[in-house]
Amino acid sequence: MEQFRNIGIIGRLGSIQVLNTVHRLKKFLLTRHLCVILEDNIAEILPGHGLQTSSRKMLGEVCDMVIVVGGDGSLLDAARALVQHNVPVLGINRGSLGFLTDILPNDLEVEVAKVLDGYYLVGNRFLLQVEVCRYGEAIGHGDALNDVVLHPGKSTRMIEFELYIDEQFVCSQKADGLIVATPTGSTAYALSAGGPIMHPKLDAIVIVPMYPHMLSSRPIVVDGNSELKIVVSKDMHIYPQTSCDGQNHFSCAPGDTITVSKKAQQLQLIHPLDHNYYEVCRTKLGWGSSLESKCD
Repeated sequence: MEQFRNIGIIGRLGSIQVLNTVHRLKKFLLTRHLCVILEDNIAEILPGHGLQTSSRKMLGEVCDMVIVVGGDGSLLDAARALVQHNVPVLGINRGSLGFLTDILPNDLEVEVAKVLDGYYLVGNRFLLQVEVCRYGEAIGHGDALNDVVLHPGKSTRMIEFELYIDEQFVCSQKADGLIVATPTGSTAYALSAGGPIMHPKLDAIVIVPMYPHMLSSRPIVVDGNSELKIVVSKDMHIYPQTSCDGQNHFSCAPGDTITVSKKAQQLQLIHPLDHNYYEVCRTKLGWGSSLESKCD
């Protein structure tokens, strides 16, 4: 059983529900005589909190666990900042979906207490790292827990590009873009574009074309240790963008090379003991219930 003594809290801004949940979480953790550290941004809108504060980057260095109060987007943002510190992350769902943030606000005290008492599961989720190069020099880089997406930005024109996997030429395509997703991100943008659902334990990457010009273009699942290179055609007349988790964006030019590969560090995502990935899919995606339950 791992002991969590220094607990960091990150909360999504702009929501009174999040603030109420953060206040309630803080109060509960203090009853357990734990050291609670608030991220700077949420601390600024909680006057009189009386707690230590820290930047998001430093939370990973000083905390044994970080609790994110918000939706999946909040956890994605926190994951990119915390992954290098190998600190476990727990999510309390104050968003609309909740694939990554397991705990419901009404169950906060009961479920967090179980985690603190050592009753939890840890799911290791790998991230993608991306580097954009122009004339052989890096002009941008970032990480993504869900996906790296090449898209036309504000333009409505198709992008022409070449795809290489482990230095082997795969194809050239004209499409609205390309999604490179982790198993974690397979239920996000990649799913909307027709990609497969991949269990989070898989060591694999899915490549999903976005509205390709050729109907024969289909999603490809490759080994998780593969290195992908996407070369934007030099004949392009638009400047597409590369996005990480839909939150960090880089402008690309004709001839640029986007390299995507697995990041060495992994995110430790904490789940309750009764976490069931298929139940999450069934609930969030509206899958049918079992035949026995229909008969009850």
